[in-house]
Amino acid sequence: MAVIDPTRTWAPLEKRLADTTSERQRVVLNAVIEHMKAEAAPDLQRLMATLCPSPDYHFWGPDGDSGPKTTEGVRTYYTDFVATRTNVLEYEVQRLVVDDHCVVTEGLLKQIYPGVEAARLGIPVDDVDADHLIVFRQLLLWPVDENGLIEGEDSYNPGVVSVTKLSREDLPQKYVELVYPA
Repeated sequence: MAVIDPTRTWAPLEKRLADTTSERQRVVLNAVIEHMKAEAAPDLQRLMATLCPSPDYHFWGPDGDSGPKTTEGVRTYYTDFVATRTNVLEYEVQRLVVDDHCVVTEGLLKQIYPGVEAARLGIPVDDVDADHLIVFRQLLLWPVDENGLIEGEDSYNPGVVSVTKLSREDLPQKYVELVYPA
């Protein structure tokens, strides 16, 4: 099994969608599923189309809120996210709550980081020239407005759960193509 499979990120939401009869909750789930898929693509235009006109992200950590604000702030965040090559990820959703205005997901966020990028962020790695699987516990609230657009993300992340150095054979093809083009 691949160390990262982005399709496992939205699979629990699609399962819930298949079982959901509330039309409003279907709208809310579809908004988050589309956002997740656009992020995985990565397709910035498609991703931004899932957001309300003035999104407000909150990334809550030990130093408070560091999330981007406004459309341009969020666009810059996602542009930088792709540039750091940390956008190959899988969110193992272990808990999912849906109502008419919000999706709540909780689980393990798994990302592949180039060692140099992990070290720059203060994540302890023993080899900055290697790639690492970094796992975080994450709780995300995805508020959705009356038009079916995501108003932002409220992310709670207590820090790194594990760091695993990866061999080239462990890397998903998408990551290899992104980081080690022929």
